[in-house]
Amino acid sequence: MIELVAVIVLVGILAAFAAPRFVQNESFDARTFTDQNLNMLRYAQKLAIAQGRPVFAVLGANRIALCFNAACDEANLVLAPAGANSRSSATVAQCGTAATWFCEGRPNNVSYTMQPVNPVMYFNALGRPFLSGNVDPVSTFAGLTIAIAGGGNTRTVVVEAETGYVH
Repeated sequence: MIELVAVIVLVGILAAFAAPRFVQNESFDARTFTDQNLNMLRYAQKLAIAQGRPVFAVLGANRIALCFNAACDEANLVLAPAGANSRSSATVAQCGTAATWFCEGRPNNVSYTMQPVNPVMYFNALGRPFLSGNVDPVSTFAGLTIAIAGGGNTRTVVVEAETGYVH
């Protein structure tokens, strides 16, 4: 009987500390969206090198999307390497119903800022970053810093100006 009471007390204490983590997921959403941004930008650079053509990263206030041109028209969408995007409610709201498009929406409980604001950039066949209006080999891309905050933590993704190194 004493063991049963002790187990019930321990389970109650653990539940008191663990339950809020399941209800408040801002930190988890922020980390996931940071990882998605980081991986999408790295993939864009590697795809540009592998295919020998520009790959555009279109960053908006509520999404990040990869395309083969700045307009992101239907014929030039980059397909998600896993076959589909996350299909989260935020992604469907921001990217539409094209499940195979490599586009991810910002979760509602996460703030998403970047410097410069909402750039359209691309990686050339050598993996070097350019702004949308630039013509290779002249780049005015001065770097990109993305800040993603949620759950009291802020995470950053940086694209270096000359090399396109994403970290």
